Amino acid sequence: MPLTPEQLVRPEILALKAYHVSDAEGMVKLDAMENPYRLPAELREGLAAALAAAEINRYPEPTGRRLRELLARTMDVPAGMDLLLGNGSDDLIQMVTFTLARPGATVMYVEPTFVMYRMNAIFSGMKAVGVPSREDFSLDREAFITAVREHKPALVFIAYPNNPTGVLFDAEDVAAIIRATDGVVVLDEAYHVFAQKSFMSRLPEFPNLVVMRTVSKLGLAGIRLGYLAARPEWVAEFNKVRQAYNVSVLTQTAAMYVLGKLDVLEAQAEIIRGERRTVREGLAALPGVTVYPSAANFFLTRVPDANRAFEGLKSRGVLVRNFHGAHPLMQNCLRITVGTPEENRKLLSVLRDVL
Repeated sequence: MPLTPEQLVRPEILALKAYHVSDAEGMVKLDAMENPYRLPAELREGLAAALAAAEINRYPEPTGRRLRELLARTMDVPAGMDLLLGNGSDDLIQMVTFTLARPGATVMYVEPTFVMYRMNAIFSGMKAVGVPSREDFSLDREAFITAVREHKPALVFIAYPNNPTGVLFDAEDVAAIIRATDGVVVLDEAYHVFAQKSFMSRLPEFPNLVVMRTVSKLGLAGIRLGYLAARPEWVAEFNKVRQAYNVSVLTQTAAMYVLGKLDVLEAQAEIIRGERRTVREGLAALPGVTVYPSAANFFLTRVPDANRAFEGLKSRGVLVRNFHGAHPLMQNCLRITVGTPEENRKLLSVLRDVL
């Protein structure tokens, strides 16, 4: 008689919940930190032509050589560093974790943070150790370094700025953690275009540093492309666990075309940074609301009753992310993405009514 999933699946996998994505059809979508702006019409036409000419009957160039060369130039990757491409940054997190998953090895991270760091540690059989941030979501440097000395992690993830809190940790605190860690430290710079701060130029300074990014927040979430930069000896090892042809012909073609016109995406990011000030001021003016500082394109916001506010917003066509219950530090917290001016006005108006 065939065995059941409960009999065959690892207990730690049975205990997990799959990553949840809410249905956003017909909603003002402020739950996923996306760039709310489409490409201009002339770029869409050029992109359509580029995609139409793509040789989809052939496998993609496996390492994305031309795209890696373009990214190295446009993202100011220091000389001597190498790049690895992924099907989004999730793919890269998995590659790095699998590469370092020796029996008994530990993954460490600040918490609360991006859930996929912990999930990939569990997937790969590694020990997951989260070090709580302070109550204001700032990095507790001494506590983290103490935990590093105790657990001796093979891998540390630090989101810079952090998700879902939006906080940009102090650069010297981050550098101190890198220096104190014998294992690999991955700085996840998914929101670098909004923070306008980066460790990319400091890669030559730290032998164990990896800088990871995605183009999703730039406005290309739909093509699923992430990249990491590190010393060649690390990239060579990570590349061994990369799935063959993990970045499609269409993704490489779209990225080559749009990133060749990076100024358009950077101009959109500047608009979003401006709207970020407006949204922060609007949220802070609402009664009973605490807005935490953010260097990203979203805000973690504490309200009197997150479940009620979330359902009230959703029933009125505004979708945000409810983090109540996800971590003790995030009780009654919502994460709200910065949208277009029209979307932001609707958010603030509806949230005011709901509260």
